[in-house]
Amino acid sequence: MPDSEDSVSIASTVEAGLGRVWRLQATQVLDHPVEDVFPFFADAHNLEEITPSLLNFEVLTPKPIEMRKGLILDYRLKVRGIPIRWRTEIPEWDPPRKFVDNQVRGPYRLWHHTHTFESIDGGTRTLCTDVVRYRPRGWMLAPMVNKLFVQRDVEKIFRYRFEKLEEKFPTSAK
Repeated sequence: MPDSEDSVSIASTVEAGLGRVWRLQATQVLDHPVEDVFPFFADAHNLEEITPSLLNFEVLTPKPIEMRKGLILDYRLKVRGIPIRWRTEIPEWDPPRKFVDNQVRGPYRLWHHTHTFESIDGGTRTLCTDVVRYRPRGWMLAPMVNKLFVQRDVEKIFRYRFEKLEEKFPTSAK
C-alpha cells in the first residue's frame, strides 16, 4: 500500500500560445536513499520496466545511453493500438536532484516532464516528484480528447509506475 504522501493529480491552466495545458503532479516516497533511487531513473532503458505492457513501450536508442543535457532519445509505443514514434530531449540534467525531458516529436502538442528527487528523513528515503505539463493534439478538441482519453491514460501510467517502483524499491521492515 503506498504511503499517504503518494499522490497523482491533474489540473488544467491556460498558457499563452498553447491554450489549455494540463499539469499532472505525481509524488511518491520510496524507502531508499536518493543515491539508490536516482541511478534507476538515470538509465533510460528502465522506462520500459515501469511502463504498462499494453503500451508496448520500447526504447529505440541503443545501449549504453550516457544521460546528459542535450541527449535525444527515441522510443516506439502503441497508444490504443496505434503505433507511435516518440522523440524526447533532455534539456536539464542535474544528478541526483533533477532532470527534464521534453517531447521533440510524438503524440502531444506539448510534453514537458520534470523529475525531481529529494532526500528526506535524514537521507533514508526519497521523495520523487513528477510534474508533467502536457497538451494533447486536437486544437479546439484537445479538452475533449483529454477528458475522454488522455487524462485517464496518463493517470493510469503513473499509478502503474507507483506499483512497479514499490516492487523495485520495497519498504524495509523497521
